[in-house]
Amino acid sequence: MTISVLVVDDQTLVREGIKSLLSLNSDIHVCGEAWDGKQALDMLQSMSPNVVLLDVRMPVMSGLELLQALEKESLSLNILVLTTFDEHDLVLECLRLGAKGYLKKDVSLNTLVSAIKTVADGKNWMQPVVTERIRSQVPSAGDGHKVMTSPLTEKEQQILQLVAAGYTNNEIAGAIFRSEGTVRNQVSSILSKLEVKDRTRAVLKAMDLGIL
Repeated sequence: MTISVLVVDDQTLVREGIKSLLSLNSDIHVCGEAWDGKQALDMLQSMSPNVVLLDVRMPVMSGLELLQALEKESLSLNILVLTTFDEHDLVLECLRLGAKGYLKKDVSLNTLVSAIKTVADGKNWMQPVVTERIRSQVPSAGDGHKVMTSPLTEKEQQILQLVAAGYTNNEIAGAIFRSEGTVRNQVSSILSKLEVKDRTRAVLKAMDLGIL
């Protein structure tokens, strides 16, 4: 099945670049483009793309305002937010309003395609942010085992992705509509299943296992 994508970004060059990249993948078709949230909202009254790639900062109506409008109209869509490094709080608010995940605008084509396919399937996509500095601080993620005896649940995988993105338990709780205590317990379960002692080692080992 071909995945239809609506690209919403106020920068023409960004929209054209995304369209050009996605045209290289036969599984994905850009069915439309909008330069602000208002135009996108109008388009979404008559079309139902599988995925909406949504910029956060736009004139007239921002990505956040579009999500608020969609929530008010009870329109449920698979939305992937496009962001930059300095939009931490905005991304969290987008997640609270129903966005399925986010991507930095400088991602590779493979990552973009993977994210679109994941979100189109109704799942969440959170791009891990793990730098070489962190890797150098913790040279070994765990004991070297490549198989987990107890696999992570889908909710634990979602939380692990948010942990990898640098979010606190309180922020994660707000994003996934759970209490901070519940998130804390699930993080402890993740650490136990990965057989590590802290969040950084959990992320590194998850990458080593191919979970992230």
